[in-house]
Amino acid sequence: MTLYGLKVLIRGAGELASAVAHRLYLCHFKVAMTEIPRPLAVRRKVCFSEAVYEGHQEVEGVKALLVKEPAQVEEMWQRGIIPILVDPELRSLSFIKPRVLVDAIMAKRNLGTSKDMAELVIGLGPGFEASKDVHVVIETNRGHNLGRVIVEGTAEPDTGIPGDIGGYREERVLRAPRDGLFEPLKEIGDMVEEGEPVAYVGGEPVRSRIKGVIRGLLREGMFVQKGMKLGDVDPRGIRDYCFTISDKARAVAGGVLEAILRHFNREA
Repeated sequence: MTLYGLKVLIRGAGELASAVAHRLYLCHFKVAMTEIPRPLAVRRKVCFSEAVYEGHQEVEGVKALLVKEPAQVEEMWQRGIIPILVDPELRSLSFIKPRVLVDAIMAKRNLGTSKDMAELVIGLGPGFEASKDVHVVIETNRGHNLGRVIVEGTAEPDTGIPGDIGGYREERVLRAPRDGLFEPLKEIGDMVEEGEPVAYVGGEPVRSRIKGVIRGLLREGMFVQKGMKLGDVDPRGIRDYCFTISDKARAVAGGVLEAILRHFNREA
């Protein structure tokens, strides 16, 4: 049996979801994605969710387009494009009829995904239990088990502590100092110094706590709440990393691909 053209529907189009979509697209699967009306991704240059705002997005040579109706999905596949639907309630599920559903919302809890939605249902990260509400779970926590396919049980719990990059964790994250409108002063790919203002929230400056390159930054004009993640600074200072899929995201995408192959390549 060939898996060419296998239909995969991905809930979410943020950083990890986009890496999964990119990997599966290159493996010749028919990939579609759903999003909320106002996505809050910060690593926008590698997120297909940007198509919700711009109408289109390209990540490492793979193109996605926003479509209004599920009936347009097949046309996008024929054109070699990943279709993006604003469909948080997953109303398009019955029309698309995917054989694989990947919940990549990364809400740290299950927002309604169940095993009866597709032949193979995969959950990314904490909030899912393999063999109970999904068939398998993919570990998303940085460390020894990153990308592991879990067939019984759950992923590691969310620690709330950002992963280590260049010796920095929380220090590399930009957070809102108060509630208010987000007004960036910099763009993704810009270099910043420690203490340099990166944005304003409600008129209050948001300063980088480390020296590095801005790897992710929220869209201008978004209303944010105090403590909300606005972006991140990469202390390695390699600009190319801002526009390419991360090592973590590639590992998670590999786990999803492994889960699909393990399921569909089983002996009858």
